[in-house]
Amino acid sequence: MGTTIRAMTAQDKDEVLKMMRVFYASPAVFSNGSEEIFTADIEACVSGSPYLEGYIMGCGDAIQGYAMIAKSFSTEFGKPCIWIEDIYIKEEFRGLGIGKEFFGFITKKYEGCLFRLEVEEENTRAVELYEKCGFTELPYMEMKK
Repeated sequence: MGTTIRAMTAQDKDEVLKMMRVFYASPAVFSNGSEEIFTADIEACVSGSPYLEGYIMGCGDAIQGYAMIAKSFSTEFGKPCIWIEDIYIKEEFRGLGIGKEFFGFITKKYEGCLFRLEVEEENTRAVELYEKCGFTELPYMEMKK
């Protein structure tokens, strides 16, 4: 299909906002987010933040989806950690291998790192993709403050 993966730019903001609204309103995500959060996330992705990177998946002029990754260090595993914070593929482009292509891209870029993500159990299509890409379930609860 010719999908390319590139860094998110400020020119992508409107399209990414549209995708984030759909993604965060779906059952695939536990929280609904907000315009303020979405805008802050995109700004961090395009401003050179050392913590968050944004990516666009596309073919020609068509944007097929986006992803955001956050960087940290896992003392539990003793290595840098890449959190796949968001990965969203537009409905009409699902099932074409774009998600798998993104995982190949990001694991090659950050070779030797630990990769983590969260997924709703009910999102069986995503769970199947993540398992095919080598992710396994961790047996504990995560908490936040």
